[in-house]
Amino acid sequence: MERKASRIVILGTLLVLALVVAAPAAAGSQRNFRAHLAGRNEVPAVDTNAQGQAIFQLSQDGTNLSYKLIVANIDNVFASHIHCAPAGVNGPVGVTLFSGPPNGGRFDGVLAEGTITTPNPGNACGWVTLQDVLAAITSSGAYANVHTNPGFLGGEIRGQIH
Repeated sequence: MERKASRIVILGTLLVLALVVAAPAAAGSQRNFRAHLAGRNEVPAVDTNAQGQAIFQLSQDGTNLSYKLIVANIDNVFASHIHCAPAGVNGPVGVTLFSGPPNGGRFDGVLAEGTITTPNPGNACGWVTLQDVLAAITSSGAYANVHTNPGFLGGEIRGQIH
């Protein structure tokens, strides 16, 4: 009986130890990402009062990335994307967040929101799956930006996603 009780205590201790070790690892898996978008982050830098926030949240099962793109003081927006490149470097489009005709004036508020399950097909980043997009984000290799017309076809505001 003593031997069985000792085994139970040892197994219980191992179980508690496994949970204590696993808890920080689970807490360390990032599910929320963000980018502050500003003209100074564009390459080359843009002198603008426009700014924005891109907020991303990965689902529990890791199959979709929901997002909300909020902008202020910006005129004639026609597109927004996630690009693949580190800070200070321009890169190709990997995921479209917003696309449409210029809104014809100033815009303040939620520009776009949705869910990403895959990158744009055939994108120049070489991303095929959502996991590819996440790998770029977690290695500081992805940024979000907002394009306006006329004037800032290459992007008026930008922020590295982290």
